[in-house]
Amino acid sequence: MNDSAAQTEIPQDAVRGAVEAPEAYDPAAPAPLDVPRTPTGDAEVDARLDRLGDADHLATDGHLEVYEDVHRGLRDALTALDARPGPPAPTRHPTAAPR
Repeated sequence: MNDSAAQTEIPQDAVRGAVEAPEAYDPAAPAPLDVPRTPTGDAEVDARLDRLGDADHLATDGHLEVYEDVHRGLRDALTALDARPGPPAPTRHPTAAPR
């Protein structure tokens, strides 16, 4: 019977590895999503989109601040497109009759 007990013994290295493995992987720890971000060609927009990567290292409750910051920056960039100066509006001569 001692022979069968010796055959069923588990090596200590295997036991130690089984105990250490759960500590190495913590499913609750923040993990990067590794979502690829394709550059847009606009430096300001690309910088905002790169900021999304900051959320990869935060717990879920910290994501909101990053997302709101990125949203605000992208909204400002879009608003700036409307505010860019274009050709000057035609002006009337002060003595010209109103149309």
